[in-house]
Amino acid sequence: MTDDDKTSSSLGDLDARLKALRKDAPGEGQGGSRRGPMNPSGVGLATRIGVEMVTTTLVGTALGYGLDKWLGSMPWLMIVFMLLGGAAGVSNVYRVVKGLDDSVGLGRAIERKKQDSDPNDQ
Repeated sequence: MTDDDKTSSSLGDLDARLKALRKDAPGEGQGGSRRGPMNPSGVGLATRIGVEMVTTTLVGTALGYGLDKWLGSMPWLMIVFMLLGGAAGVSNVYRVVKGLDDSVGLGRAIERKKQDSDPNDQ
């Protein structure tokens, strides 16, 4: 037996063992995950929700602070715009969780979602 024959037989054996292990291990199609117990899409959704909340609140606060500095009305506009930013963040999170963020306008998105879920209701 030559070195090439040994290499090809050991590679074939390795390939067979890898296929058997992949078949037994939970994969993407079987609901498992290679990264651990958390679903990667769930982690992405949670990250997006956190970023939406923090970003909108910070932008609202910065706008309010800038207007307060310009108009000399410290701290009232900063507080108002911080609350508005937080409300915008909650609205964005609601749209993301409900799956309504794929079209323009929340009202149209809700109507489209109702039509898609209940086609016999027309």
